[in-house]
Amino acid sequence: MRFSRTIPQPDRSTMLGTVMEQAHTTRPPLWAYLGTVVFTIMVPGSVVGLVPYLISRWALKPPLFGLGLTRWIGLGIFVIAVPPFADFLGRFVREGHGTPAPIAPTRRLVIGGVYRRVRNPAYIAVIAMLVGQALFFGNLDLFEYAFAVAIGFHFFVILYEEPTLRRTFGRDYQDYCRSVPRWVPRLRPDDRGDQR
Repeated sequence: MRFSRTIPQPDRSTMLGTVMEQAHTTRPPLWAYLGTVVFTIMVPGSVVGLVPYLISRWALKPPLFGLGLTRWIGLGIFVIAVPPFADFLGRFVREGHGTPAPIAPTRRLVIGGVYRRVRNPAYIAVIAMLVGQALFFGNLDLFEYAFAVAIGFHFFVILYEEPTLRRTFGRDYQDYCRSVPRWVPRLRPDDRGDQR
């Protein structure tokens, strides 16, 4: 089964219609690239960079549990989270022809790459980066922050994001939800994402 539903044809007589028409071309529009860069600096940059800095000043405290190994584990977790996060950003532009920002969403349902394993890879990657920092810096306040962010992500997903995607992409999104889990990645990727 292919997931191919897109937003209905735009009104070509308006400026918004012209922008939406660009989103339906095979090449992503320039605004999708620029919007994604701005979004990444403003939102994930704040959540993963600025706020953890303000909490910890990125000062190394004694390793958690007195084990220096926790620093290396934290660094590993952080580094492992970067590629899925980068894949998410790239797919929103290249596959979805939009941005991660709710004010400029994708025009196509994004189901390829890391989205074949889990529906919310960006949120999982952000939480992993926060937990990685907490372990690396030995800072329990960062763990509390990561927990609060995870709860916020969960409620955002179930109260806003999923209902919006259901309304926008209908049956394609419902089929995708039945095939790919929300939070716990599948070991074997769903093969539908390769058909796009």
